[in-house]
Amino acid sequence: MWLIKMSVSLRFDGKVVVVTGAGAGIGKQYALEFAKRGAKVVVNDLGGSVTGEGKSGKAADDVVAEIKSLGGEAAANYDSVEDGEKIITTAVQAFGRVDVIINNAGILRDASMVKMTPDQWDIVMKVHMKGPFSVTRAAWNYMRKQKFGRIINTSSGSGVYGNFGQANYGAAKLGIHGFTNVLAREGEKYNIFTNSIIPVAASRMTQDLFTPEMLELLKPEKIVPLVVFLAHESCKENGGLFEAAGGWYNRLRWQRSEGAFIRGNVKAEDVQKEWTKVNDFSRKSDYPAEPNATMRRLLELNETSPKI
Repeated sequence: MWLIKMSVSLRFDGKVVVVTGAGAGIGKQYALEFAKRGAKVVVNDLGGSVTGEGKSGKAADDVVAEIKSLGGEAAANYDSVEDGEKIITTAVQAFGRVDVIINNAGILRDASMVKMTPDQWDIVMKVHMKGPFSVTRAAWNYMRKQKFGRIINTSSGSGVYGNFGQANYGAAKLGIHGFTNVLAREGEKYNIFTNSIIPVAASRMTQDLFTPEMLELLKPEKIVPLVVFLAHESCKENGGLFEAAGGWYNRLRWQRSEGAFIRGNVKAEDVQKEWTKVNDFSRKSDYPAEPNATMRRLLELNETSPKI
């Protein structure tokens, strides 16, 4: 029974945490750690392959059994994340509420653009985009009513930086951070905070990409501390994008060059002439954080730039 008695400062007693894709890898580590810290955990896992094929309840059942054997509370759910209502219903029926969502479930259907089929595109979008939307939408009103919620979405470097053969995955993963940005604004007044993470860790999806030494460095357990902190009630971060890899944690943000402001009837040749300025970050760059920042900067330039 050591698990629920462990003395840690970031506790989740009385909180209900939903982890999708929690039957193995990072998702399993999330589930175990939240349970260790007093949370009641919904362990969601379809039990399929890395490519999303097949179905089995064993993965989720095994994690639930492990949590219970250590004195924690957990409930299994075997639905696809596309059916988010069913996952949240499991949480509410088992534990009466939902406080934290870790949108972790994912699949891969990699192919270069010349080989990618519409089916490969669609299934990745369904899991990585529709899935988090479906789960979060089902929980949103519960969180609004209780004036508390923490949502962690899983993005990827494939979306932020690009990665050959992953147009579907990269598009979905950058899109999920756009989803985060909007939820952060809509949920803030209800104490619902949403953040994205970019985890780099050994998993079924990455086990063939790294050497044994790198796999040891990239243990999935090293992603967990960041997610636990972001999910805690003491954390007020909202709308952030954070990388986690092998014990290194950092934040990403947009940076905008000073650019070139061109008055009058602008031609393509005018843009060509100013192209060095457009791409120059060494001058007066800034870090825009919301859409109106662009309009404010434009109006400022219109007022202050020399008039010909």
